[in-house]
Amino acid sequence: MTARVLVVDDLLPNVKLLEAKLRAEYFEVVTALSGQEAIEAARDHQPDIVLLDVMMPGMDGFATCRALKEDGATCHIPVVMVTALDQQADRLAGLTAGADDFLTKPVQDVALFARVRSLTRLKQMTDELRHRHAQGTELGVITPAALDELGDEDVRVMVITDEAEIEGLACGVAELPTTCEFDYVSDGRAALATVREDPPGLILVDLGMESYDPLRLCSAVRSFEDSRMVPILAIARSVDTKKLVRALDMGVNDYIMRPLDPQECAARIRTQLKRLRYIENLRASFHETLELAVTDQLTGLYNRRYLATQLPRMMKDARRNHRPLSLMILDIDHFKQVNDTYGHEVGDAVLKETARRLHLSVRGVDLACRYGGEEFVIVMPETDDNFAQIVAERVRESVARDSVLLDDGREVPVTTSIGVSSLAVDDFEETPQSLLKAADDALYRAKEEGRNRVVMRAA
Repeated sequence: MTARVLVVDDLLPNVKLLEAKLRAEYFEVVTALSGQEAIEAARDHQPDIVLLDVMMPGMDGFATCRALKEDGATCHIPVVMVTALDQQADRLAGLTAGADDFLTKPVQDVALFARVRSLTRLKQMTDELRHRHAQGTELGVITPAALDELGDEDVRVMVITDEAEIEGLACGVAELPTTCEFDYVSDGRAALATVREDPPGLILVDLGMESYDPLRLCSAVRSFEDSRMVPILAIARSVDTKKLVRALDMGVNDYIMRPLDPQECAARIRTQLKRLRYIENLRASFHETLELAVTDQLTGLYNRRYLATQLPRMMKDARRNHRPLSLMILDIDHFKQVNDTYGHEVGDAVLKETARRLHLSVRGVDLACRYGGEEFVIVMPETDDNFAQIVAERVRESVARDSVLLDDGREVPVTTSIGVSSLAVDDFEETPQSLLKAADDALYRAKEEGRNRVVMRAA
């Protein structure tokens, strides 16, 4: 896979060398020679990943990384620090600043490219969600998703290793802004069974385990639908380079080198949990956008757009299964007088209460929609005209039985007129438009005949 890589280093020879290597692997490369230039390039070019040197004059790599992660336009871009610094304190400082990885020179090319591809793949998975979220934000229908919102719920961390315990791992829990419960599993098959039934919040896999192939285990976790997005961290030794490269290629999110440092473990776990929450926020906002697109905001029922897409499908299913289908259109009687007498706020309250009573009066398989204004449509699958009339009468009585009680104690009497049409089992000529038209004609007759009644479609 290809990607746009931003290479940042104050030494031009280092930039040129890394640029040549990346271009040989068919990556598109953008370069910067300082921290400020890197920030501007990240905003302008929106790279898929940033390879960042630490030791630079003026704004060093740590400050540059923090600035990138604090900027809403660049916070989603993975940052890998590639530097000659080799102290654990430097690695921890980089991870704390927001870096996704911290590689010490000299870095093997195959390992570097595997890391670039891994992080790029993870980023590209979220780009479409980010784009849709941005559109919803611009329209004002959803709120921005925050990358730094980790949440306060407990997180179950599964550690899969055939060692009795990986010392020091649980000690870093205190560093996390959420509670992690570590569950150690030594049997690979048992771990997969648990993951399939109840996926944990995060998984750590020991690449050195001998009782079960750790790469096959990672592959299986990624193949399960419910655990496909669960972050996986590999626990590796310096001799596990080949396994680590394969693990990154098959979807492992990050890795921790042994001997384990509790603070580094906490930092890497924190990064993965934050990214997971970010993706979950994006998905939730996308689902919210979809719901808003097909839901009437006042009543909570589906809207006319959703009815237009579902009615043809429901009629097709009815014909394929040789089952009847019925439809009713309801209109609140004298609704204009309600608005004129009590005001539009009371009119909205009447619409909401009517919708609630409709929802309680129909089955779960029925489709209830607000058709427009004071009109509602209910589609009833596997319902012939005789049973549809019974349901319509029940709905009419539910609405008319009690007046709508307002917050100030006033009562507004409400009745509805209902028209019903049905699709016969052997009718292949009826269209969604003609079925709605027939119910609407029956509704018009119900109003002519005095309102607060149910009228069936004319033979």
